[in-house]
Amino acid sequence: METFEEMSPLPAENAHLNTWTDEETGDEEAGEVFRDENTVLSHSEDEFTDMYSSTSSDEMEADLAGNGDKKSYAERARIFKLRRNLDQLDSFYRQKEYDVLKAREELKACRLNIEELQKQRDRVERDIEQQKEADNAAAVFRLRAQHKRLCAELLGEEELETHIAQTLKEHELELCQVEVEQGRFFHLRQEVEQEEQGIQAQLAGRAAFRLEQEDAVARGVQLRRRRERRKQMTLMKEEEARRRRAAEEAQASYLRASVYFKETMNRIRQKEAEKELQSRELMEKRMQAVLSLKSSIAATQEKLRVQQARDKACLLRQKEEERQTKELLQAEERNMTKYMRRQKLLQDSQRKKEAFAEKQKSKRVKVISKLLLEEALLEKQKKHQALPFPPAPPTTKKPPALDKSAETLLQYLDVEPAQTKQERLRPEWRTPSPMSDEDSHGSEEDSLFGRDSADLPGKEEDEEEEESLSLPEFTGLWDQRHRDHQNLQDDEVSLSKAEPDGLALRMRKHLDAVLRNKAVHGKEFKGCPFVSRPECITFKDFEVGKTYKKKITLTNVTYSTNYCKLLGVSEHLKDFISVHFEPPGPMSAGMACDMTTTFKPMINKDLDGEVQFLSSAGPFAVPLKCTIKKCALAVDSSLIDFGTHVVGQTISRTITLTNQGALGTHFILVPSVCCSPLQPLPKPSPQAAQGPQVSSSSEAISGEVESPMQQVSGVSKSEEETQEVSAGTDYPNTEHKLSGSSSVRCQTPVAPELTGPEGASEAESSEPNGEELLESSQEDALDCSDIKAGEVREGEIAPFGSVKLQIVFAPSIPGEAKMDFHIKFSNPDSQPIPIAVRGMGVSVPVWVDQPNIDLKICMYDRLYQDSIVVQSRSNIALRLTFEVCKELRNHMEVLPKTGYIQAQSSFQSQLKFLPRSSLPEDAEKFFDSETGVLEVPMSIQVADQVRPVQFTVHAIITNSDLEFDRTEVDFGHCSIFESVKTSVLLTNHSLLPQDFGFLGIPEFVDIQPNDGFGTLLPLETLEIDLVFSAKKAGEYTFQLTCKSGINRDFSVWCRAVGVHPPLELSHSLVRFGATAAGDTATAVLHVVSSHTSRNEFARPMPRVGKGPVAPVGPRLFEFAPPESDKITITPTAGRVLPGQRCLVQVSFRPTVSQEAVREEAVSLLCQAEELRRRELERTERQRELEDQNKKDAQFDPKKGKRQQSRRSSAKPPLKDKGGKGSLTPKTSSPFQPPSPADIQPGSDEFAAGKASLLRSFTERFSRYVIPCFVSDGDAPDCGRPDGSLYSPHNTLYLELHCPAVRPALVVISNNGHTTLNFHQVAVGQKVIQKVTVQNISQESLVLSSSLLDQSGPFMLLNALRPLEPGATHTILLSFTPSQSKKYRETLDIRCTKMTLRLTLWGVGVDPAVTCSHEGKVMNFGYVLEKESASQVFKLQNTSSLQVRFRVHLDSLSLTKHREQQELPAFLTPGARPKSAVGTQNYSGLSVFTVVPIEGAIPPGKTQDITVTFQPDHESLNYSDRLTVELMNKQTVSVFELKGAARSHTMFLCGGDLLDMPVESLATLSRSDSPEGSADSERPPQPVLLTLRAVYGEDGVTPAICKLEVGCIRCSQPVAKKQNVEFSWDSLLALQPRGFSIEPGKGTVEPGTRRTITVTWAPPSGLDPNEVVHATAQLTLRGDETEVYRVTLLAAARRAPQPRRPVPAPQQDCAR
Repeated sequence: METFEEMSPLPAENAHLNTWTDEETGDEEAGEVFRDENTVLSHSEDEFTDMYSSTSSDEMEADLAGNGDKKSYAERARIFKLRRNLDQLDSFYRQKEYDVLKAREELKACRLNIEELQKQRDRVERDIEQQKEADNAAAVFRLRAQHKRLCAELLGEEELETHIAQTLKEHELELCQVEVEQGRFFHLRQEVEQEEQGIQAQLAGRAAFRLEQEDAVARGVQLRRRRERRKQMTLMKEEEARRRRAAEEAQASYLRASVYFKETMNRIRQKEAEKELQSRELMEKRMQAVLSLKSSIAATQEKLRVQQARDKACLLRQKEEERQTKELLQAEERNMTKYMRRQKLLQDSQRKKEAFAEKQKSKRVKVISKLLLEEALLEKQKKHQALPFPPAPPTTKKPPALDKSAETLLQYLDVEPAQTKQERLRPEWRTPSPMSDEDSHGSEEDSLFGRDSADLPGKEEDEEEEESLSLPEFTGLWDQRHRDHQNLQDDEVSLSKAEPDGLALRMRKHLDAVLRNKAVHGKEFKGCPFVSRPECITFKDFEVGKTYKKKITLTNVTYSTNYCKLLGVSEHLKDFISVHFEPPGPMSAGMACDMTTTFKPMINKDLDGEVQFLSSAGPFAVPLKCTIKKCALAVDSSLIDFGTHVVGQTISRTITLTNQGALGTHFILVPSVCCSPLQPLPKPSPQAAQGPQVSSSSEAISGEVESPMQQVSGVSKSEEETQEVSAGTDYPNTEHKLSGSSSVRCQTPVAPELTGPEGASEAESSEPNGEELLESSQEDALDCSDIKAGEVREGEIAPFGSVKLQIVFAPSIPGEAKMDFHIKFSNPDSQPIPIAVRGMGVSVPVWVDQPNIDLKICMYDRLYQDSIVVQSRSNIALRLTFEVCKELRNHMEVLPKTGYIQAQSSFQSQLKFLPRSSLPEDAEKFFDSETGVLEVPMSIQVADQVRPVQFTVHAIITNSDLEFDRTEVDFGHCSIFESVKTSVLLTNHSLLPQDFGFLGIPEFVDIQPNDGFGTLLPLETLEIDLVFSAKKAGEYTFQLTCKSGINRDFSVWCRAVGVHPPLELSHSLVRFGATAAGDTATAVLHVVSSHTSRNEFARPMPRVGKGPVAPVGPRLFEFAPPESDKITITPTAGRVLPGQRCLVQVSFRPTVSQEAVREEAVSLLCQAEELRRRELERTERQRELEDQNKKDAQFDPKKGKRQQSRRSSAKPPLKDKGGKGSLTPKTSSPFQPPSPADIQPGSDEFAAGKASLLRSFTERFSRYVIPCFVSDGDAPDCGRPDGSLYSPHNTLYLELHCPAVRPALVVISNNGHTTLNFHQVAVGQKVIQKVTVQNISQESLVLSSSLLDQSGPFMLLNALRPLEPGATHTILLSFTPSQSKKYRETLDIRCTKMTLRLTLWGVGVDPAVTCSHEGKVMNFGYVLEKESASQVFKLQNTSSLQVRFRVHLDSLSLTKHREQQELPAFLTPGARPKSAVGTQNYSGLSVFTVVPIEGAIPPGKTQDITVTFQPDHESLNYSDRLTVELMNKQTVSVFELKGAARSHTMFLCGGDLLDMPVESLATLSRSDSPEGSADSERPPQPVLLTLRAVYGEDGVTPAICKLEVGCIRCSQPVAKKQNVEFSWDSLLALQPRGFSIEPGKGTVEPGTRRTITVTWAPPSGLDPNEVVHATAQLTLRGDETEVYRVTLLAAARRAPQPRRPVPAPQQDCAR
């Protein structure tokens, strides 16, 4: 058979599978006649396999036995193979027939186009002739161009016609050939058809037998199901009974527990009410506190603004005065500098005069105060002996101890004007200081140091409010009043403890008295009442075990007599300080007294405190300071500059180390390279072991004077020192003197020290090693440098002593020398002192510019040159001689060897170096054979110079070898359609880069990279790829030569075997485009069998090397795709006939692995948990901060800010004992991240992880090489000798290049799910879901979508729009099922970069909802107007999905007004009324209300619908229509609503209809008569009863009619129970006429009805045609009285013969 022509490839978009359901898919189109050959073959084989495998062995044997002619398996297989080949031939015939038809149509269209072009050409030629005649050159040129174009098109069309005609002939020839082939197989076709008919008959028999078996099995299954159903019903009944019993028991238990529950709830409500009341009271208190705080803050701010404005005005005034003075001086042309200096001298002289006057005044005050004090003591000594404290004199009277002289003295001393005095803050404990003008004048600075105002008592509260801005939330122990008198101590006075209450009372009175303002002659004293001499009690440089005493003088500096009482010393000083003080009694102004302070130190530590006193003007204190011995070390100069010196000269300098402290220490001078503050010194000082030195030397020097802030602060001095020491561990203060006058403090950062037992142990273990290293490093650094220390490098420095240290500079090489030294001390508080030393060394007159000549890396047998430049600073010419050591004279040479260098110039010579292979043996002591380093010392002899000039030549010697890792390369078997690559390693053993290249490469060999050329770096190994591509089958042997850059050759031998396989691939390399993750790219290729004959001269034959030619025949192939799901090959195996080809489709779908998705999901969960935890912590911290602010906002008006600040500084904050205000954050249980294996595909976590990975997807490139195995023959029995079906030498390879990129379009809604599941939806209902997509690329995307099924339930509601980068678009998709079944469809969202596939799922379900109200009318009966009545009906959902419903009322319908425009029902009795809406409320509100109006009913649940009837006026015609509809417009139930309203509780219903059922719009208003009018004024209401009796064969049947009297139950509470009473009048008059009424009267309870029966029996002798008429009166009494006039009409008639007589129907109408 001839070779078939190649079929057209299938488009990629047709490769998608069909996703329609069986019900939605129709038959294939009639024109779809072409199928793939392999598909037909596979279908036939599948059918044969199914038929053979689906039949059991017994049935097969029975069928074959009954068939008579038993056929073997080979014969049946032959039949199916024949059918398959015939089908392929038919398919090929149809294809060729289609090609012929297509070619004929193309030829016809081409000829038509040629005719049209010829017509246009003729038309243009005519136009050209016309334009030539018209002499229009422009038109002629244009028409000629058009004519030229038409001729070219016509020529092309003619060529195309020829080509199409030739193609048509070829197709017709091929069609004829196929027809001939069909004729050849005609007899085989008939045989196959007969065999197929026999097989179909066998299959039909088997199908009938199986159908009978299935029917029997189905009947058995139905019987079993029935038995199971009966059993389930029995179990359900038992379960229902059990549930009923459990419900009854639960109801009983609920009733028993409700009693106790009510009692418990009452108690809880009562407690909650009490708590609410308490919280309101607390909130009011807090509001008051906040308001007062706000007012105090406003007042303070106002005061500050006034003070700032006053200061600013004063400053501006001074500047203005200075400016005016300058302008005046400039105007007078006077010297400004001279004037300013003169003013300064005047001010200094004035200040000195004032100081001298003040000194004289103080002396006079001392004398007079002593005199006054003695007088006062003599007069009142007896009076004050019995009292522990002197009484305070009243402020309005003069002190009795002051006489006229004292008053005169105070007036004389009070030189300060009263109007310039300012208010100050008075401290609780004042520090005595000498009186001066600065002390008497208050300022803002005094207030900053804690002074309080003592002017007015009422001002204390304002100041306290200004200072204390917060109140604690609850009171503590610190709010209790502290009794100061318990801390009073005096060595000379002992207080008895027998009367503590009296002592406390006297102490309180005394404090109240002494704290009052005292004024003398209208002058008030402000400041400390006593001055101490000295101001501070200082014990400097004390030693433990010794005793120190110091005498202090206290002077009364107030304006009046004062008293002084010793209270004691600071609490932490009581063990060391004792005070001897005799109370002097009353002291006049200016008098003084003495006291002695004794200090017995027991610890070596700085101590700070105060001695506290009490006076009539208030308490005060004298500061006390005790300091230990310390070191104060400094040097006279920290920088030594030696200047410039010649090499070899020695110079020395001396520095002085001075100790200004009282503590000696050990010092050591070390260079900076080994200076470490953490290393211990070898010889510590003995004084360092006495105890820890807390304060530094700077504190010891400047510790005598303290700032006022330190004196008044609430924190003790010891605590401040402790804090300074702790802070100083990181940045210790170092102080040294510069130039002997100024003291500079510098901070040196130090590494943190080791603390704790571990650090101590480490320090102890490393101490000996550290000392040894320190000593060795010090010695090396001091001895090896040009700058060295002198003989004195360490020693002891005595207290207040000094030591001289010597630094020596001896330059050995020219250049600048630098060295930094540090003087370290054994005292840990003394920091190292840095010393910088600098010097410059100058060389000899002749020198070499480059003392080290580096020739870099040199190869053997290569010449290298360099220049030697010699410089001279001499003033004469000098002779130079270059010397080379004898070991290197065969390798190195200097030219010229001798020369003269001129004065102040340079000389240049040439160095030549040619390393030979004997260099390692010749210069063994200069050459290192392991590293290849050559270091040759050379010298230059200078005339008249003993010391030669030395220089060194350096070089690294290396070889130039290149080496392959193997010398032979075997490529193996290589197909002519493929290339075989192998790699060899080329190594450069040289230390220099070398160029290389492969020369003389055969044409079937390719060398990469860079085509075999490149550069190898030193010691680099490069992988060289050798690519062998066989041109034909055969054996190959060749040599590859690599040349280096210095022309050296390195060879490698290669061999290979070329193979020509029987099959080939149309494309061996497939390059997919950039495919987004989640998208699919498809490529199509063919497996071609071109081996059709064994003629070696026609074309190359398939063979292995020089082996035999492969036989002609069909071949089997099989692809081995990778295990990854990214690559899909369809089909993976097949069979190709000679001369044919098989279509293969390759798909690439980049995805993310499930393991990575699970890990990302776990990571996202951990991140979410971390964010949640941080948010909780932030919320907790914010809540704690708010709680702390609330606590700080509490304010105690009885205590000032100072006490609170002292308490807060002296006491640590109290810890909450499990209260709500605990500052400890609540720790939640630890988060346990889930295992990645627990994340299931399809879950939200899995989808979120996948979406996150898609967003962060990075560009990836994957390369796959897929082998395609080819068989040697067709059948499996024609395999290879080793049993394998495929030959390894004939294997083909398919290479795939698969780039994967980040998707440009992702789904961001529904956790990234691309599957939209609408779940169950009611038939006819429309459900809309949204899908949000986002453009995460950097380019704009134009979106389009595939078409959905036009008759399907899914619909795309909105249009797709272009998306900018980062923009999102929401796609609306609706699902409206029309049938109860499952639906599935796919929607492709396409853009230029990818296709996003959305899968749509949904299930249509028929909703089933039932209504509990069965009737057509819901009657509410009678209701009082403006009251309501309700009824409830249920809607039950019996379907499996949630159903939404809606309730409609006709009164709320939009068509209500149009329907009411028609005639009423009483005017059109034959027509049915359309509107059921009756009387409505006057208010406009609907009289009937439905709740809920709409909603959703879950599956299997019920919904209660409440209908409320609420009229606002009296009427009997209220009506409406209620309709329950589902969302798919399905009606569940329709019924009418009726009701009547009365203004009174009684009503009467029954009787004939007298009025219209429609309420008129012109209803008359009720009369305005008062309610108290008589009943007779109201006319009775008419009632008509018609009774008809029937004459029958059995007699007369009386007529019966009924009336009902009812009483409406009122929902409003009434004072008493109201019943309705009714009674009949003139009943006796009705009896003769045959009427009887029962009962005649009665009572109706509220909410009930009473029936009145009216019976008429015709009296004897009554004419049948006569109508009996009677009237009776019925009276109803309730909340008012109503009278009804009942008219009775009765008549008799004969009964109809065909029917039985029936009683008259009851007539009931709403009234």
